[in-house]
Amino acid sequence: MKDSLTENRRGLTSTDLKTIALVLMVLDHLHYFFEFTGMVPVWFSMLGRLSAPLFLFCTAEGFAHTHDRRAYVFRIWLIGGGMGAVEFFMQYAGALRRGDGFFPMNAIFQCFFLLCLVWQGLDWLRQKRFLPGAAVIAAVVGWPFFVVWFTGLFPALLNPAAFLACSFLPAWNLITDGGWFFLLGGVLLYPLRGNRYIQAGVWALWTFMTEFGFVWLSARTMPGFVWTQMFTDYFEWFGVFAAVLMLCYNGRRGRGTKAFFWLFYPAHVYLFYGLSCLLYTAMR
Repeated sequence: MKDSLTENRRGLTSTDLKTIALVLMVLDHLHYFFEFTGMVPVWFSMLGRLSAPLFLFCTAEGFAHTHDRRAYVFRIWLIGGGMGAVEFFMQYAGALRRGDGFFPMNAIFQCFFLLCLVWQGLDWLRQKRFLPGAAVIAAVVGWPFFVVWFTGLFPALLNPAAFLACSFLPAWNLITDGGWFFLLGGVLLYPLRGNRYIQAGVWALWTFMTEFGFVWLSARTMPGFVWTQMFTDYFEWFGVFAAVLMLCYNGRRGRGTKAFFWLFYPAHVYLFYGLSCLLYTAMR
């Protein structure tokens, strides 16, 4: 699908955008995992707010252009499910937690997996394949409600069902990284690919409305809240600025090793976490 900016070949390739996102993600996770040391500035995470939207944007482009959607989605599902399984045992069994009780809640690949299913459903609807399109979207939306109903009937199966809903059959309401604002933003991002200006503008507007507007309406009722905290404490909305880089995309994949980007995410998360556990123990 061509868009109004695709002809500008002097912009950033998908590899360029993913590399920028990766660097920003590393900064964010340095603060996330090592904040307890008091040595990592919070602006690392502020810059990191651009990372997830850029990876989301590149995932949507990759899903649209890949020659093998099944393999593409399978890799996302496998990484997301595996990391979700590890997180499940850390969260509910207390396994492998750091001394202060901290454990990584990095489930962005689960968001991407659910969005790929929805995007496929949207494509089928656009192709007038209404039954499979509606079915896959309904399955994604309805799965959490089915889990609640099913475990109500069979409470003995609560733990296995919860494990699946947190890992290999992710339920959108249990994902700890991203949330429904991010998911709905991703749903909007894909069908608007035909016009990059509209796509980036809608993303920025949606992110500002939800991550700034809704958060401000909630936070302003808290004792002692001042509006400047929206720039110091509640800075999730900084993701709106990812729209600027989205506009720089030139429609090309670029050169790079795909496996590196797939493997780097789980590898660096667990490496950083392991190092943080060792450092926390050494500091106590």
